[in-house]
Amino acid sequence: MAEAVVGEEPWTQAEVDQVVAELEGQRAELVAQLAAQEQELAGLFRDAGDGAGPDAADLGTATFERDHELSLVSGEREALAQIERALGRAREGKVGLCESCGRAIPKMRVVAFPRATLCVSCKQREERR
Repeated sequence: MAEAVVGEEPWTQAEVDQVVAELEGQRAELVAQLAAQEQELAGLFRDAGDGAGPDAADLGTATFERDHELSLVSGEREALAQIERALGRAREGKVGLCESCGRAIPKMRVVAFPRATLCVSCKQREERR
């Protein structure tokens, strides 16, 4: 289990279980959303060839819708990968430990964003790259 941040109590098993339950709930929700979005996307690609030939405006709208759905699906897949990584770290007993520097992540950060696997400093450093 992760060590505590200065001024915080160490993680209890109940707190870890709560984080894992939240992550599993988010994962189930994302899997369902991804299935629906992928079905919608498949429909958009399938329907692209229908009709006697769309005019330029229809073609532009269809392209925009496909790009938008692709973007959503990509974001959802990334979130799902983050959740899987956080769940893996939880199974290893590393809830609340930064996967980059190994320091403790404040509990409030993990509670607010359960898939957080980086402390604020390492996350900021990653985003600057």
